[in-house]
Amino acid sequence: MPDVLDASPYDALLLLSFGGPEGPDDVVPFLENVTRGRGIPKERLKEVGQHYFLFGGISPINDQNRALLDALREDFAGHGLRLPVYWGNRNWAPYLTDTLREMVRDGHRRILVLATSAYASYSGCRQYRENLAEALAALEAEGLELPKIDKLRHYFNHPGFLEPMIDGVVRSLAGLPEDVRDGAHIAFTTHSIPTSAADTSGPVEAHGDGGAYVAQHLDVARLVADAVTERTGVDRPWQLVYQSRSGAPHIPWLEPDICDHLEERHAAGVPAVVMAPIGFVSDHMEVLYDLDTEATAKAEELGLPVRRSATVGADPRFAAAVRELIVERAAAERGQVVTPCALGALGASHDLCPVGCCPARATRPAAAGADSPYA
Repeated sequence: MPDVLDASPYDALLLLSFGGPEGPDDVVPFLENVTRGRGIPKERLKEVGQHYFLFGGISPINDQNRALLDALREDFAGHGLRLPVYWGNRNWAPYLTDTLREMVRDGHRRILVLATSAYASYSGCRQYRENLAEALAALEAEGLELPKIDKLRHYFNHPGFLEPMIDGVVRSLAGLPEDVRDGAHIAFTTHSIPTSAADTSGPVEAHGDGGAYVAQHLDVARLVADAVTERTGVDRPWQLVYQSRSGAPHIPWLEPDICDHLEERHAAGVPAVVMAPIGFVSDHMEVLYDLDTEATAKAEELGLPVRRSATVGADPRFAAAVRELIVERAAAERGQVVTPCALGALGASHDLCPVGCCPARATRPAAAGADSPYA
């Protein structure tokens, strides 16, 4: 039997994700949840939903989360971490408020949250914290005893997150025709966000040109590229590029877009490209449509050989990283001296989001941070 790892004071883990439709009838209601308060007509949502309809109205993110839940539970059991794992979503069933209510009724009072977003940004961190605050407010209105909630730190530079991505790029390079393999370019992709949101991502001291969001992605790209060079013996060029832009065209978003980048690289004479989606934990809709469908079609139009490397998903090394992050955070909460595990130039992220971190345009309560109304 494995030694029992100490997760105290925590008594449960909540996997918190975006959610997605699980059938054609779910698509428009799901998009209404995502865009609530923006006044977008239903007909426009049906147009936006065409990406989902191409895949039967089913987003792969839910099955990805189920696989990750299984991987976490298997890893925890195999390493003596006695911590039950629950799952809640922001925009589709199982809904966050329902899951949190279940956890409270099951007697849990110190809850750690793992968000399926590895980087600092409003949509990738603070919005999740706002959703947690909304859920806590709903439970408070029901007269339930509120748990104390903490969120695991950003894990973009944890070895257990990086190593599966490195392997994915190496495998993708090996899948290219031999005559173009050594000259291949690596396009590291992530979700584009408004430049104003990028510039104010992370703690106040990180605000500026691209903020923590761009800096963290660049650090990961360098780490992966350097590891790929070491494993293959070839130093390949790379660039951080963006995908999945949405919103009004007059608002500046991070660029270049992956399709524009493929055109530019082809014009420059690059013989092949590996698209490495380092900004995504799993192969959800943005990966399947924007890379596997749209960008791949652009590459075929250009006659440019491309491969898309795998996301981390439910890789056992990622599950092990989550276990290590839990044990690390629990020890810190108990007042022990902890040396956080992190690679690259930026070091380990903060445990507690400080005031002014990834601000929203309209101030809303956010849990699990220094400005949380729920102590």
